[in-house]
Amino acid sequence: MKSLSIKDIAVKANVSITTVSFIINGKAKEKSISEAVIEKVEKIIAESGYKPNQIARSLRTGNSNIIGLIIEDISNSFFSRIARLIEDKAYKRGYKIIYSSTENSVDKAKELINMFKSRKVDAYIISPIKGIEEDVKMLLEDGNPVIFFDRNLPDINTSYVGADHFNASYQSIQSFIDQGKKNIALVTTDINVEQIVERYDGYKKALEDNGIKYDENLVLKIHFNQEESETISQIKQLLEQKKIDAVLFATNYLAISGLKVLKQINKKIGDDFAIIAYDDHEAFELHTPGISTVQQPLEEIAENVIKLILKQLSSKAKPENQQIIIPAKLIIRD
Repeated sequence: MKSLSIKDIAVKANVSITTVSFIINGKAKEKSISEAVIEKVEKIIAESGYKPNQIARSLRTGNSNIIGLIIEDISNSFFSRIARLIEDKAYKRGYKIIYSSTENSVDKAKELINMFKSRKVDAYIISPIKGIEEDVKMLLEDGNPVIFFDRNLPDINTSYVGADHFNASYQSIQSFIDQGKKNIALVTTDINVEQIVERYDGYKKALEDNGIKYDENLVLKIHFNQEESETISQIKQLLEQKKIDAVLFATNYLAISGLKVLKQINKKIGDDFAIIAYDDHEAFELHTPGISTVQQPLEEIAENVIKLILKQLSSKAKPENQQIIIPAKLIIRD
């Protein structure tokens, strides 16, 4: 059965198209349409299987009930898990999520913001990169709710939810030092985003506080988006330095490349050599021995993001901006 259009419904109910439109958009009461007409039209709609076009409807009502989610990379388990949580929580509250990855490209991030703008999304949840400040300012000036998560842009005045990366990194290095480790390496990425910088700062500060001299030869900055084979060969070069007895990997994908290297060079994790990976991954639990990790509080981040967005969507005046920093948890395995 072909579903009816608004025009068909109007003809069937013997009322104007405008009347049907008011009823569909919940404006029947304010337009003083009688109960009998409302019931008649609603019955025809129910029987016809009519579904209003979401975009056309959003143009009329000003609400799309869609939230745009812009993240770094949906294939990374951290982002896919948090996107899934945000999607579930939004759905339960009557919103749908559309998401896309920036791959840390400023141009792509700008294009995504414009695409979401044209889709008339109600709000934006963004894991931002430097270089999109002007675009975000324009969104805010137009009255769009925008929440940052995972990383922040200090020049932008908006709410932010994220983990405490500095302390998580500091605790990881401290736990190595407590095990008697002296030559601790950091494998990180070269993207200039706040949460990666904080992991580096936590590493450096923990060494300093324990009287261990910082050695830049023990810090490997991997180029973001390079081929994994290149990453593996760089990590291999680093680990073949005899003296390294512990490594903190600043992201889970770097840690996975690191595990491949250990297998290649037959280096065992044990009393003489320890690793900690930032952001948990199934591979770390399955590995023998289990890999210690820094777990970000995904559930709490997602819950706070959705609460802040809904608060902004439901209040007439823009609520106070909030900076919510949640502790990450160091999970020591085996």
